[in-house]
Amino acid sequence: MPVGNRGCGPNLAHLGDKMAENASFRGGVAVGWVLSVIVILALVADGAVDLFAPALISAQMAETGFPANLATVVGLIIFVCVILYAIPRTAVLGAILTTGFFGGAICAHLRLGEIGSPPQLISLLLAVMAWGGLYLRDERIRRLLPLRSVDD
Repeated sequence: MPVGNRGCGPNLAHLGDKMAENASFRGGVAVGWVLSVIVILALVADGAVDLFAPALISAQMAETGFPANLATVVGLIIFVCVILYAIPRTAVLGAILTTGFFGGAICAHLRLGEIGSPPQLISLLLAVMAWGGLYLRDERIRRLLPLRSVDD
């Protein structure tokens, strides 16, 4: 009689494959958290400067057309985004808001004709890292956006 499911119980042939897949993806989750922490630290640094040392960025804010007195508001917005992104339960909302913030930064520099400027590229990179990190650390996002075909 062949080894395997003999009709007396569930077919467990794929259980080993599934366990190996889950074990190998733990590394992906760790990489996702590393990416997310980099984004969080960058945003915390930016928000801290906006809140606690607005004089340091007043020239850049004026350059992009924002009054310097909005630095505190921008800093608070950044911290709300960071908090929501860092908490697993609200991370998707945080990623959406963070993407909006980065998109606004990209647009502000685009309006000035600074196409491909370092602030634009950094904002784009951080936005991609935010979603990449969330994708790797959150199974719900991976199910929603599978990066492989159903046949794999």
